[in-house]
Amino acid sequence: MTFAMLAKVAASVTDLKKDPMGTYRESGGDPMVILNRNEPAFYILSPERYELLLEMIDDAELARLVKERRGNPTIKVEIDELIATAEKN
Repeated sequence: MTFAMLAKVAASVTDLKKDPMGTYRESGGDPMVILNRNEPAFYILSPERYELLLEMIDDAELARLVKERRGNPTIKVEIDELIATAEKN
């Protein structure tokens, strides 16, 4: 059976058990696939990469909302009215 390797760096579960932080450092901050019996078990991401991934997911959701709402009626408002309303709340 073949598997897509979605990372350039791979390590085994055994390596991870022996030295978790050393195994992570070997990735150089890039995503790392952890293999269990030569099959992908899970991926390790740096906090920075994980944050970037979450931002990309959020951007994709916002883009979907924009497309979904495109063509709906618009409402004209004054910015000062919005500010005043926000300050009251």
